[in-house]
Amino acid sequence: MAATLSGLWINIPATKLSTNGLQCRSSSPPSAFSATHTPPPSSTIQVVGGNALRWQTDESLRSSDNLESCQQEYDWSDLENDLYHWTKTLRPVQWFPGHIAKTEKELKEQLKLMDVVIEVRDARIPMSTSHPQMDLWLGNRKRILVLNREDMISTADRNAWASHYAKQGVKVIFSNGQLGMGTMKLGRLAKELAGGVNVKRRAKGLLPRPVRAGVVGYPNVGKSSLINRLLKRRMCPSAPRPGVTRELKWVRFGKDLELLDSPGIIPMRISDQLAAIKLAICDDIGERSYDVAEVAAILVQMLSRISTAGSEALYNRYKIETEGHCGRIFVQKLARQLFNGDSHQAAFRILSDFRKGKFGWMALERPLK
Repeated sequence: MAATLSGLWINIPATKLSTNGLQCRSSSPPSAFSATHTPPPSSTIQVVGGNALRWQTDESLRSSDNLESCQQEYDWSDLENDLYHWTKTLRPVQWFPGHIAKTEKELKEQLKLMDVVIEVRDARIPMSTSHPQMDLWLGNRKRILVLNREDMISTADRNAWASHYAKQGVKVIFSNGQLGMGTMKLGRLAKELAGGVNVKRRAKGLLPRPVRAGVVGYPNVGKSSLINRLLKRRMCPSAPRPGVTRELKWVRFGKDLELLDSPGIIPMRISDQLAAIKLAICDDIGERSYDVAEVAAILVQMLSRISTAGSEALYNRYKIETEGHCGRIFVQKLARQLFNGDSHQAAFRILSDFRKGKFGWMALERPLK
């Protein structure tokens, strides 16, 4: 059984909201999201923004209805609802390098030869790094779900996702592609799931062959690093940025397992802009596809609401108070303090610090009840 987490049903309350920029609502609507109820691919809800975020001065924001209070503690459903409203006015995030179209076609052909498929996702955003067409491509083929970068989330995050997938009967492994944690377990499980292949071959009088496992997933989720750790040598190019692997490559693991390393695949059009923003925050999408200042402003607002981070983590890092304001004002203050007013550099520092765990290790998604 495979978990389908490729999209979210969204039911937005009919409340009139300001569209002048990022804004926190004074009260949260009832939870309208479900991580276990996913629409079919043909019913994917399109969430796109409008004009680019408008930057204003501290004084104009203080005198308007855009004054934001970040001290309330939201549950994860409330956070998703708020994130939807924050992204409504932003320029849509879209990224589809030319090599992905070719890769997708080749990968779908290669998947027909697979005994088992290893789908790698970013443990910080498991829902957002699930391709909406993956279930359709795999059909009934056996699958192992790998949540990579487990070292970048908290124990509470890990336990929440482990419990979620256990209830669904999904085979899930938490891994750290940089240090190799979880890789040996992954190799054993792949051989176990595909063990029946050679039983059938022997029954037909054929010689046994290595188990074929395809490693698939979004860009920069750690597929190549995971394979290199499994092989204990650098066989696949890898780097901490999306788009490094450009072509499919078969590699042999011992005598019993063959692995297919594939480039990251992503939808041609990202309809779920909540997921797109999280991909940008976690560096799982090309930087040219989004406005760094807009994404950093949203990250600040998200961190202010996540109990494991909060305003305290931001203050401890930059000595800037978030009480009474969030998002763009915080970016502006940091720009004046460290970068001579350069908001782009300030925003890049915030995103870089998050990716390096300077605010603590945490997921940006949790299973929604």
